Amino acid sequence: MECQKGIFSDRIDAATQLLEFLPREKMRSEAWHLIALSFGGLEIAQQFAKRLHLQADILFSEPVYAPLNEECEIARVSETEEMVIHEALCQAFNIGLDFVYGEAHRKHEEQILSAVYQYRKGRPFPSLQAEVVVLIDDGSETGLKLLTGVKTILAMKPKAVYVIAPILPHEVLESLDPLVDHIYYLHDVKDYLTTAAYYKNFKLLSSESVELILGESSEV
Repeated sequence: MECQKGIFSDRIDAATQLLEFLPREKMRSEAWHLIALSFGGLEIAQQFAKRLHLQADILFSEPVYAPLNEECEIARVSETEEMVIHEALCQAFNIGLDFVYGEAHRKHEEQILSAVYQYRKGRPFPSLQAEVVVLIDDGSETGLKLLTGVKTILAMKPKAVYVIAPILPHEVLESLDPLVDHIYYLHDVKDYLTTAAYYKNFKLLSSESVELILGESSEV
């Protein structure tokens, strides 16, 4: 479907709309683990956590870009070092796997571990074996962040994995559908722009707000 720009006032508005379609009682009774995939996703997850009395956390990941082109994401690595590689792009630009793995290791050491220490005070990502997990983001351009999140959680052998996002490209929904138990979304868009285009206010949470949310999560 086509989708107008600025359909959400902000992420709180998107979270409020999503709550109308979520299985709230099931989320509470099964104690779903809310795992954001970005700071934007964390703002949405925080709304669910407050209203449903659940725990919110974040899974850090970083993109790997093509050489000399920091607009072309060819892979992504998570804080547990799970990776998703866009093989077609790598082949098209003749990018070897040695480069991809080398860059992924560098991003993990230099950026992801730094974020873990800054925002979680070094607390590692929890094991979610046999747990019900929901991955949350505010949208997606390429799907690599969501796919990396799904791969990371599936490696932990959870009981179930869900995805929640206010708006997603149709091709991303198609790629995720066979991998997860269910996807909760408001808009399925064929000609996706950028995620920011669908929000009137796309300002990110401050570093202090992120640290506060994750600090509360560790206390829980």
